[in-house]
Amino acid sequence: MNKLFLISLGCFLTITAALANAETIDIVDAFSLHGKPKYSSNFKSFEYVNPLAPKGGKITLPAYGGFDNFNPFIFKGIASAETAELTLDSLGVSPIDDIESVYPLVAKKFELPRDGSFIGFFLDERACFSNGDKITADDVIFSFNSLIQKGSPLYRVYYADVEKVEKLADNHVRFYFRKNTQNRELPLILTQFKIYSAKDWSGKDFSKPSLRVPLGSGPYLVEKFQPGKYVVFNRNKKYWAQNLPSRKGFYNFDTVRYDYYQDTTVTLQALFANNIDAREEYIAKIWMSGYDNDVVKSGKIIQKNIPHNNPAILQFFGFNLRLQKFQDKRVREAIGLAFNFDWANEKLFYNQYQRIYSYFSNTGMEATNLPTGLELDILNQYKNELDESLFTKAPALPSHKTPLETRKNLRRAVELLKQAGYDFVDGKMTNLANNEPLEIEVLSNSANGASFTRIMLPFIENLRKIGIKMSFRNLETNIFKNRIDAFDFEVAILSLRISPMPGNEQREMWGSATADVHGSYNIMGIKNPVVDKLISKLIAAREKEEYRETIRALDRVLLNGYYMIPQWYSAYQRVAFWPEKLQYPETDIKTGFDIFTWWAKQ
Repeated sequence: MNKLFLISLGCFLTITAALANAETIDIVDAFSLHGKPKYSSNFKSFEYVNPLAPKGGKITLPAYGGFDNFNPFIFKGIASAETAELTLDSLGVSPIDDIESVYPLVAKKFELPRDGSFIGFFLDERACFSNGDKITADDVIFSFNSLIQKGSPLYRVYYADVEKVEKLADNHVRFYFRKNTQNRELPLILTQFKIYSAKDWSGKDFSKPSLRVPLGSGPYLVEKFQPGKYVVFNRNKKYWAQNLPSRKGFYNFDTVRYDYYQDTTVTLQALFANNIDAREEYIAKIWMSGYDNDVVKSGKIIQKNIPHNNPAILQFFGFNLRLQKFQDKRVREAIGLAFNFDWANEKLFYNQYQRIYSYFSNTGMEATNLPTGLELDILNQYKNELDESLFTKAPALPSHKTPLETRKNLRRAVELLKQAGYDFVDGKMTNLANNEPLEIEVLSNSANGASFTRIMLPFIENLRKIGIKMSFRNLETNIFKNRIDAFDFEVAILSLRISPMPGNEQREMWGSATADVHGSYNIMGIKNPVVDKLISKLIAAREKEEYRETIRALDRVLLNGYYMIPQWYSAYQRVAFWPEKLQYPETDIKTGFDIFTWWAKQ
C-alpha cells in the first residue's frame, strides 16, 4: 500500500471520526439536569422580576464582620463577598424558579456531548470586562486554574472530576471530565464560578489577600471603600449584559453601599435612624416586639414576611469530631437530649420557628419514618457498615413540651453516657477511663451571640443537672472565623446554606477527603465511609427517583451519627424597609428576599 494512499486514508478516517463525534454533540441555548429548561430559547426575562424596573437611586444595606481582602475564593484573609458577587460574572445563570437549569450569561451557547465526557462553552462576543477588554477562553481557563491551584483547598475537591481544560478558540473552551466520572451535576456547577481577567492578574499572586480591586465584568464597579467599614458600588452603565434576558430586571440601583457592623441588633437602630434602607431580621423576639415605635406605627418602615421555597439554612450546634471526647456518638446524642427547643420557641421565639429535623429540611427529600422502597434498597447495600438502629428507629428529635419530658430526656442522656464509659464522680459526669470530667465550650460569633445567650442558659442548666459543665463564649466575627477555619473549637454555633439540588458540594460538607482541610465546609470533621459512598452515588444518579432516595439515605446516615444538634428555621424571610425609598416585584413565586430584584422608588 503506497504512502499517499495511507495519508489519504488517515485524513478520511480523521474527518469521518470528527463528523461522527459532531453528530453526538448538542449545542444548546440552555440545559437542565432533569427534563427540559422552564424557559424557551426566546424568553425575555425571568418571571419573578420586573423587566421594566427603573434604574437609578441608592440603597444602603448592612453587612456583618469586616474585610481585609477582595478575593473570597482564597483561604487567607476576611473577604468582602459582596464585591465578587456584584463585580464579576459567571458563564451561566440558574434562576430561583428553575434551579436545575442553566441559561446564558458569559457563555451564549453550551456544548453537550451525548456521552457526557465534557462541557463546552461558546462565549458571547459582547462579553467584556469593565475596561472594554473581551472575555476570552484564556480568562475562563485562568479563573478555573486559579481556583484549583491557588484558591481555597475546597475547590480542588469540588472540581476534582475535571481532568483538563482546553482552549479551542478565543471564544470556545471545553472542560473535559475524568474517564468514567459519574458526576452528573458537573456541567451545571462549571457554569457558576466567577470569571477574572488573566491580563489583570498578570504578575500578581492570586493566593494572597489584597485590597486591590480586581477588574470585573459584572453589573457594578467599586467606587470607594474603607477596610472593615464600608464598600460603595456604582452601577456600570456600560455593563455588557444589562439587556440579556437573564439580567433583565436585576441590579437596578445606581449606587449600592454596604456598611459593616459587628452585631445584628445594632443594625436595627441603624434602620430606625434611616442610616440603612432595608434589613433582614434574624431574631424572632425582636421581629415581634422590637419594632413597636412611631417610625413603624406611622408606616415609614414596613415589616414584610417574604415566603421562600429555599431549603432551610442548616443552623446547628456542631461537634468537633476530631476531639476524643466527641468520638462516641452516644456522648453526642446525650448532649443533644438536653437542648430544649420547645421552651425557646415558646418563651423566646413567639412560636415563629420550626425545628430543623434533617440536613435537607424543607426540600421534600428528608429522611422520615423508617426506610422503605428504593431508599431501603440503597441502605441495604451498606448494611454491614451501618448501625442497626438506622433500620429500626425513625429519626426523631427529643420533645420538651412538659417538665416530665425534660426529665425523661435527661435520664436517657445519663444512660447513654454510662454506656459510653462515663459516670458521676463527685457530682461531675466523668470519663472513667481517664478520670476527666466532661466539659464543653460553645463558641458563637458576635453577629448573633447576644441573642444566643438567652437560648443557652436553659441548655447549660440542663447539662449541669447531669454533671456536665458547659460554657459559652461570644467571639468577634473575624476571630470566630479564624478559629473555625483552624478547627480550634469544641462545639460551635454554625450555619450552612444547603443547595436546593444537593450534589457535588456534599463532598465538601461531609466527605472524608475534606475533614482535615483547614477552611473546608466539613467543619465538624465527619469521616464516614458510607457517607462518602452515598455522596458519590447521589452525584452519579441518572434518574430523579434514584437521586431523591439517595439523598434521603444520606440524610438518614448523617442523622444517625448525631454529628450536630439541629436548631430551627422559618419558612419566611423577615425584612423591614423604608417603602418611600424601595419597591419590589409582585410575584406569586416564592423567591425569598433578593434585594437585587428591587428598585428605588421614583
